[in-house]
Amino acid sequence: MDPLENVLPDKDTTFAFMLESLARGHELYHLGLKDLFTLNNRVFGRARRCLVMRETPHFRFLDSGVDYPLEDFSAIFMRKDPPADAAYLYATMLLSLTDRRCTFILNEPAGLREANEKLYSLNFPEAIPPTIVTYEIARLKQFMAEQGGEMIVKPLDGHGGEGVFHAHSGDRNLNAILETVTHFETRPIMAQRYLPEIRHGDKRLLVLNGEPLGCTLRVPRDDEHRGNIHVGGNCVKAEITERDREICRILKPRLERDGLYFVGLDIIGSYLTEVNVTSPTGIQEIDRLNGVNLEAKVIDFVESRVPR
Repeated sequence: MDPLENVLPDKDTTFAFMLESLARGHELYHLGLKDLFTLNNRVFGRARRCLVMRETPHFRFLDSGVDYPLEDFSAIFMRKDPPADAAYLYATMLLSLTDRRCTFILNEPAGLREANEKLYSLNFPEAIPPTIVTYEIARLKQFMAEQGGEMIVKPLDGHGGEGVFHAHSGDRNLNAILETVTHFETRPIMAQRYLPEIRHGDKRLLVLNGEPLGCTLRVPRDDEHRGNIHVGGNCVKAEITERDREICRILKPRLERDGLYFVGLDIIGSYLTEVNVTSPTGIQEIDRLNGVNLEAKVIDFVESRVPR
């Protein structure tokens, strides 16, 4: 995961997992991507045993770090925040060397490599809005015209609402926006039909082992088109609908195949727009809105999957 000093104790989902694990008597160890290394084909990590608490400071290390074979751990959570860059990719390759007969990993490293959070949704055409991925500005304009003169454009490697634009045909900045997001047609971007339901909220639906776990609506500010918490979206209570359950049923076989046990779906209206797999968040917000303890269900699941 990322450095513990960067964690927001009242928002971070990984922090909630850590608190729940400690409450059950488990030992916690922290390591970052740079702490992974191999000798021959065996993967190790320099890990520091730690405690977390809802105090100031919110964490404490109990040692200065020890080199452990990763098979020494019963479970490993891969919860490094985006971007999924080259360092992240290499880390998943190293994690893939871990013997699953000894250690359970959430989420499965090969699944993380497969599941770009934008492109992965293309595997489920019956769940997503009209979508195009292209380098070409002319093709984007044609798609926008087919969608009634509006669309959402976003980079394939963005996160937290970064680089997302609401483009429409009457905007004199349209060419500049499309040149910017495509880097003058040198990188592909995704465009989707603009969904006016976004004004009522972008639903974050957390999914555990293919089943809906809980959700919240992230409602954009009046001066924003993005509902992301990082850009000021307001979390409000929401219900899991039958359409949400249908989307989960569509995704479940593929999620199970790829070992993507804990994911966050972004749903606007009746459409799936993204599948978040690297470090999906929202548990603490849903807990507070509904008086629940979703992290307990996740740790229950992990305990049930450890091989010893």
